[in-house]
Amino acid sequence: MKPLEIRQLSDEELKKRIKENEESLAGLRFQQVLSQLENPMSIRHLRKDIARMKTILRERELQKAAAETAGANTK
Repeated sequence: MKPLEIRQLSDEELKKRIKENEESLAGLRFQQVLSQLENPMSIRHLRKDIARMKTILRERELQKAAAETAGANTK
């Protein structure tokens, strides 16, 4: 998933997708242990997608905090 696509999602949708991807990642790791994983790179791609989503969520949190701080300083 590309960052532009991720940025178009709401916070709630991002959290939902992160949770789903983490569950999928656990399944892929289990398949890897059992030597049933067809594409080992899928683990890497999923981990990077999760990291991208978490990064964008964090950026949004920091923007909100900065906006609140700026609003508090103007009073």
